Amino acid sequence: MRAPRRNLPPMNALRAFATAGQRLNFRAASEDLGVSQGAVAQQIRLLEEHLGQALFTRLPRGVALTSQGAIYHAQVKRAFDILRDATEQIGEGDTSLTVSVTPTFATRLLIQRLPSLNTVLPDLKIRTIATVEVTDFDRDQVDLAVREAHPPFPDGHEAQLLFRQDFIIVGSPHLLKNGAHDLMPEHLRSMPLLHDSYGHWQKYFGTEERLPGPVFNQISLAIDAALAGQGLAIVSRAFVQDDLSAGRLFDVGSAQDESDRNYYLVRKKSQRPRPMLDTVWSWCLKTFRQ
Repeated sequence: MRAPRRNLPPMNALRAFATAGQRLNFRAASEDLGVSQGAVAQQIRLLEEHLGQALFTRLPRGVALTSQGAIYHAQVKRAFDILRDATEQIGEGDTSLTVSVTPTFATRLLIQRLPSLNTVLPDLKIRTIATVEVTDFDRDQVDLAVREAHPPFPDGHEAQLLFRQDFIIVGSPHLLKNGAHDLMPEHLRSMPLLHDSYGHWQKYFGTEERLPGPVFNQISLAIDAALAGQGLAIVSRAFVQDDLSAGRLFDVGSAQDESDRNYYLVRKKSQRPRPMLDTVWSWCLKTFRQ
């Protein structure tokens, strides 16, 4: 005679467990779920009582899954992934995608080229998130991401290189009235400099001292200032190629700055075919790969 099947735990308890098991921190899980930390802890206790198993080991900072908890979490997460995928198929008709890109990629590359994507997929509803934060594809409900990163990537992610960073010095014709040629470092240092959070000019001049000039928290702002003739900027060529071709900026020369962080197109691996996502993935590779 077969043993009676155990009733399923409450859905709220499973959802709290799935999130806490991923974050390994009840406070962080409570923020993701929009509930109190105490509510998360209570749901975890209810689940452990229901199963008769300890699922977490409490640590001074955060928690760790027990061996049984890790096994159970993998299966619960898989079940939620199946539910999420099924809901997306029904709710969105597979015509809505969320793309997460860096702010500079959004303003300098993506926005100008979206009309060509609309031509390829006229029914596509695309939501763009501009952020440099690391993307959790499940938590943030993101389908594709473009990030400045370096391999290796997590096992569950697929990544393709879009372009390597080629850092150059650029300035406006309004600033460089006599052209951009034969400007030596000593000449450049006497000119107005535009800075971002990467500290390119310090590397270029081989100094740690603070150099004069405004500092911007986003590369795109430094590029806008360069276009306005306010100074010279060191930027990745990919972000200013259109401006160089149109004569809005001059290429002063290489910044002689190599980076191991380049721009990648990233998505979560999935067993379920998503033709719309595959089409956007291919469009991104064709449009932005250099």
